[in-house]
Amino acid sequence: MRDISLLVNPTSGKGRAREAARRAAERLRHDGASVTELVGTDATHAARLAAQAVASGTDALVACGGDGIMNLALRAAVGTATPIGLIPAGTGNDYARMLGLYGSEPEGAARVVLAGVVTAIDAGRCGEQWFGTVLSCGFDAKVNERTNRMSWPRGKWRYNLAVVAELAKLRPLDYRLEIDGESWETSAVLVAIGNGPSYGGGMRICPDASCVDGWFDVTVIGPVAARRLIRLLPTVYDGRHVEYPQVTTFRAGRVSVATPGVTAYGDGEPLAPLPLTAECVPGAVNVLVPSEPR
Repeated sequence: MRDISLLVNPTSGKGRAREAARRAAERLRHDGASVTELVGTDATHAARLAAQAVASGTDALVACGGDGIMNLALRAAVGTATPIGLIPAGTGNDYARMLGLYGSEPEGAARVVLAGVVTAIDAGRCGEQWFGTVLSCGFDAKVNERTNRMSWPRGKWRYNLAVVAELAKLRPLDYRLEIDGESWETSAVLVAIGNGPSYGGGMRICPDASCVDGWFDVTVIGPVAARRLIRLLPTVYDGRHVEYPQVTTFRAGRVSVATPGVTAYGDGEPLAPLPLTAECVPGAVNVLVPSEPR
C-alpha cells in the first residue's frame, strides 16, 4: 500500500479527525507512502471524491473520522478490489469496534493501513444504498434522527438526551417483516438488522453478529412500556438484552421491513424510508484490519 487516499471528515469527533488525519498522514509518509488527502465540502462532495479515488486506482481508500465517513468509503469501494481502511476519530466508532481498531491511536491505525491484513467482509445492500454495521428501523432510528437535529450537547450526551426525549413519546409500531421469505406481522418498538454487533457508540444491539459469516443478525424488541425499556437499555451495552422475553432474534440473509412513518438509518446516517429490503452480500468489500475479524 504505497498510494493512499485519505478521506477526512474534519468535523468528526468534535473536530478531532483533522488532527488525527495530520498524525496519520505524517506516519504514512514517514513510512514511504504517498498520501492524497480528500476533504469534501459536504457528504455528497466527499462521496464523489471517494469514488474518483477508487476509479483512479488508489492502493487504498482510508477514512478518517467516524461511522458516517466510513460508510462513504464503503459505498465507493464496494464491489471493487480496492481495500478501505480506517483511522478512528469519530464519536460512535462502531466500525472501529467491528474491525478491531477501537482505541487505536492515529499512528497505530496508519501502520495497519501499511502492514495489516486485507480481508473481505460482508455488507448490507438496500437497493442502491449500503451499510456495514447496523440498520435501525424503529425507536433507535427515531433517536438517530433526533440526534442529528440537535446541536447540543456534544458526543454521547447528545445521543442519550435524544433517547430520553423519544422515550417520552414511545409507542409500539405495527411491523410487517419478511425473514428469508417467511412473513411475520408483529408489534414492536425496535427492529435492528446487524451486519456488525453495535451502534450508538458500543450498544451491542445484535451481540452475535459477524461481518464475515454471510448472515444478518436481526433483533426485534416487542411491545414494552417506556419504564421497562429504560431498564432494558443499559443491558444492550453487553448484549444481555437478548435474554429478555420481549426480545426476539433471527439470523437471515434477506430481510424486508415495513411500518409507516419511519426512516431507516444505516451506520448512523439516514438511508431510506420504510418499507425496504436489506440483503447481506458476502465478501462485498475489502478492508485493512489488524487481524482477521470473526
